[in-house]
Amino acid sequence: MKRLIAPSVLSADFANIQRDIEMLNNSDADYVHIDIMDGVFVPNISYGFPVCAAMHKHSKKPMDFHLMIQNADPYLEDCIKSGAEIISVHYEAHNHLHRTVTRIRELGAKAGVVLNPHTPVDVLEEILPYVDLVLLMSVNPGFGGQKFIETTFSKVRKLRGMIDTIDSDILIEVDGGVTDQNAGELFEAGADMLVAGSFVFKSDDPAQTISNLKSA
Repeated sequence: MKRLIAPSVLSADFANIQRDIEMLNNSDADYVHIDIMDGVFVPNISYGFPVCAAMHKHSKKPMDFHLMIQNADPYLEDCIKSGAEIISVHYEAHNHLHRTVTRIRELGAKAGVVLNPHTPVDVLEEILPYVDLVLLMSVNPGFGGQKFIETTFSKVRKLRGMIDTIDSDILIEVDGGVTDQNAGELFEAGADMLVAGSFVFKSDDPAQTISNLKSA
């Protein structure tokens, strides 16, 4: 399995966003994780595409967009223009998921599907052959700093088995409550990429914290 880290800039200092992006550039981070919220699908609003484009201007790391919005279809091209190399949409928010992930790939990005904590991985059986990544939420989406949901470990193991069954290189990403206390077990369970926000940006040495997560 890969050991990729995607720090979430939702927890960065937006008064010093260029500084924080440059810190990520010089760190062992593999991606910059971008959380876009609409205040409808989740009870919070984050930032829009002009801010994403500004971050992309300074970022030397690929950008991983997580769309926590009710209907992502009208905004996929805006994601691409703002620097997205991965675009992940929620299973729970899309009635025509195959059409959405197909469009993401047509636009030249990797396509991901996100599951909320209550959604079983079995629902992915038909869509798995058409995606590049599955993002498992290990907290309820909308706010940073939440406590990790322990059943995520078994969910990762089950999803890894499903992916292995179809002999695919789909990445498993986990987002929410990730720390150096659970990162190692998540990797061992089959996760490839971990998202960490407040644990990274609120630490005394964010770059070292990113390195610690990769080697957990």
